[in-house]
Amino acid sequence: MEIIYCDASHSELWDSFLMESGNGSFYHRFGWKQINEKSFGHETFYLAALKDGKITGVFPLVYIRSRMFGNILCSMPFVNFGGLCALDTETSNLLLHEAIRIIDKYKMDYLEMRQMENIDNELPTSTLKVSLTINLNQDPDILWSAFKTKHRTEIRRAYKNGVTVKMGSINMLDDFYGILSEKWRNLGTPIYPKNYFDNIICGFSESVKIFVVYHESIPVAGAFNGYYKKTVEGMWAGSIDKHRRLNPNYVLYWEMIKHACENGFKTFHLGRSSVESGGEDYKKKWNALPRQLYWQYILGRKKQIPQLNVNNPKYKLAIQAWRQLPVKVTNFIGPFIARNIP
Repeated sequence: MEIIYCDASHSELWDSFLMESGNGSFYHRFGWKQINEKSFGHETFYLAALKDGKITGVFPLVYIRSRMFGNILCSMPFVNFGGLCALDTETSNLLLHEAIRIIDKYKMDYLEMRQMENIDNELPTSTLKVSLTINLNQDPDILWSAFKTKHRTEIRRAYKNGVTVKMGSINMLDDFYGILSEKWRNLGTPIYPKNYFDNIICGFSESVKIFVVYHESIPVAGAFNGYYKKTVEGMWAGSIDKHRRLNPNYVLYWEMIKHACENGFKTFHLGRSSVESGGEDYKKKWNALPRQLYWQYILGRKKQIPQLNVNNPKYKLAIQAWRQLPVKVTNFIGPFIARNIP
């Protein structure tokens, strides 16, 4: 068995392995390599294990160099999960050892692996995040009937507020980005550059859909989803706070769920949430089941698990100040900061 560093010539072999692997996800696809390089200028290491000419495991790695946050190797940054995907323990160990060599060579602070499974009990691990998943049915009425009566009532009330939903792709990006920009500003979170989302759409074509909720032609809520192997990945979603009274998210989520059911998808990952958070509670209303995510670390120069999150008191004042800035300002400054926060 050998470990190779993949380039564009290996993309077909890489993606063929993912299609056959039970653990291969939308976030493991080879297209993310170019997206991260083109959108942020980050160096990438796409490791694959080869045995008898066939791939037995892949490990997509993105190198983020930042004076503010350190030198970080991540799989995968900016998205819900990623990490090591291998057929067996031998392959997994070889890929991990090669990643350690990269950490040592570049004197990195740490490697962060966003795993759906616990790959090693000995590794420092954070279990603060869960993925909320809906099991779908070809008949959306079956899901509707399983909702609690109160939840069905809330959905009906939202429709009566006169909101409508449109689905599209690149043609919906401006409206979606406007919603997400304002929502993230209110949360105190720097926004990614718009060309990042543009590059995702161009890279994955029909595998990406944008949903936007409108009220009197004004975009009030939206979502950006990926579609792969009968699974819908809820990647980003948000709504405008001043239109909260319309409850647009109820219409947004139901329309997305119906579309997934009617198009033959089996599961819908509603994205990751912090454990016991309001986000987790809301997604459970849709009968989504929590699945533990494992943020696992190989430490280099840094000797403890990093705390790059909004709950770190170190960032409290910066977050409060960010919330007071105009959206035009945060849209200009945000991408320079966000590119360094995995």
